[in-house]
Amino acid sequence: MKVICRNNEMREGSFEEQWVKEAFWHTSAHVLAQAVKRLYPDTKCAIGPAISQGFYYDFAFSFSFGDEHLRLVEDEMRKIVAEALTVRVYEMEREEAAAYMRERDERYKLEMIENLPAKEMISFYRQGEYAEFCAGPHISNTCHIKAFQLLSIAGAYWRGDEKNEMLTRIYGISFPKVSELTAYLQRAEEAKKRDHRKLGKELGLFTIFEQGPGFPVFLPKGMVLKNLLIDYWRRIHHREGYMEISTPVMLDRSLWEMSGHWEYYRESMYTLQIDETDFAVKPMSCPGGVLVYQSKPRSYKELPMRLGELGLVHRNEKSGTLHGLMRVRAFTQDDAHIFMTKEQVIGEIQNVARIIDEVYTKFGFAYRVELSTRPEHSIGSDEEWEMATDALKKAMDGIGVSYVINEGDGAFYGPKLDFHLQDSIGRTWQCGTIQLDFQLPARFHIEYIGSDGQAHCPIMIHRVVFGSIERFIGILIEHYAGKFPLWLAPVQVKILPIAERFHDYAEETADRLEKAGLRCEMDERTEKIGYKIREAQLDKVPYMIIIGQKEAEAGEISVRSRDQGDTGSMSIEEFIEKIREEDGMHSC
Repeated sequence: MKVICRNNEMREGSFEEQWVKEAFWHTSAHVLAQAVKRLYPDTKCAIGPAISQGFYYDFAFSFSFGDEHLRLVEDEMRKIVAEALTVRVYEMEREEAAAYMRERDERYKLEMIENLPAKEMISFYRQGEYAEFCAGPHISNTCHIKAFQLLSIAGAYWRGDEKNEMLTRIYGISFPKVSELTAYLQRAEEAKKRDHRKLGKELGLFTIFEQGPGFPVFLPKGMVLKNLLIDYWRRIHHREGYMEISTPVMLDRSLWEMSGHWEYYRESMYTLQIDETDFAVKPMSCPGGVLVYQSKPRSYKELPMRLGELGLVHRNEKSGTLHGLMRVRAFTQDDAHIFMTKEQVIGEIQNVARIIDEVYTKFGFAYRVELSTRPEHSIGSDEEWEMATDALKKAMDGIGVSYVINEGDGAFYGPKLDFHLQDSIGRTWQCGTIQLDFQLPARFHIEYIGSDGQAHCPIMIHRVVFGSIERFIGILIEHYAGKFPLWLAPVQVKILPIAERFHDYAEETADRLEKAGLRCEMDERTEKIGYKIREAQLDKVPYMIIIGQKEAEAGEISVRSRDQGDTGSMSIEEFIEKIREEDGMHSC
């Protein structure tokens, strides 16, 4: 597939490549805008980017746009694709481009152009009668868009600012093959069934109260799940030589100024005053970790020093972006900071990558790695950034882990490796990250005494494995469709007595299982056993134990598996042994 870039360079690529997908979806957004303008010429166009899965476009309609209009726009898009319009790129000077948009009364486009540097040439992409200023790239012809569907309509504030007017956002997806669209829609339907917000409520895992939007509340079963993940995290990190710390939720403004967060991350931070002094609620734990390192003189013999923290952090997310556990305002970050010498950098990066691989493999996730380079707004010298980026490359090359370059998406203080895991229905989620930082140690003037007796500045790694424990739980709920593996299930065994007279034996069974370390519940209701089994299946409990006359007299239990159905009668000891063989929760 041919892709045309701003400089009129024509590049060849496959839809499987991310940059081609983005160009394909970006062109699809332009086709959507062209269709809207053909049908409703008075409509004002705002922005229409490619996103992680598909595209959207924001419009200001002069009427209430609904589903009945969506189908009409889809039909018009099919006509545009059938016209096989060649996409062409050309440039205008800023004033000429502004006049072009002013003449067409495209006020949102005009505003964007007027905010660009005065001397900058503006690139336009044209297909047929429709032209739009855009940085590109785009595919070379609309005919490649063989299959598409407009998915939904939503409201969106202009420039994401709640003080601005509300626009209509139309989401869509497109592919070069009909079969790919069919597969995508099937996955989307499956994703609806797995929605963690729906399953989280049904399984009694978490809730979010209207009094605290973006602040999740874990219910008793959800806390069991969260604590199991934390216990697993602690076992692995203890094994790997990490020391766990805990730093304050809020710290003085001067600290955040020194770290650079006040300048580069201020809009995402909550602030308050204490004793007439500005404080900030921490959006991340790294400055606190630096203070711990700085709390006493350090020697090279202590390095690498690995400090792990399960830190509660808060970020000022806009209300429109909140989404269950996936996008929240408060979450537990499984952060760790490693302080090391220059000679230790490659080995420490590789060790973290190995831990991430081990954890994701345990949960059944495949993953890919992106190396994100220096962003436009950043701190540090070109030499330091080049050195840090080269170290990440060498570390991954050294252990044979492939990666793709994500230009300009690094943290403001250093480049990073992002780990994008793939769930059971093919979606990807960015969770783990390894960020190499030469800047914060220098800004905080931290040091260690080397073997030469001189003071040196350490290098620092910021890293997470889960990322956000809350978000990771949301991903797991959807990955497993609520059917957690035995070691993670909040309730591993549900005991179902057929009648009240068998409660004593059921309680004795529960007691023996709990003493063996299993998490049990007993359904004491006077419902029929078929109803109890169906309820346990809906609760997605891995095992059910049915107790009636035969079991009580024989001193045995009848076992039913969530996934395999009836597995027969056995002694309690045999069942415990069976569970222990299956349960991998004590392995790291």
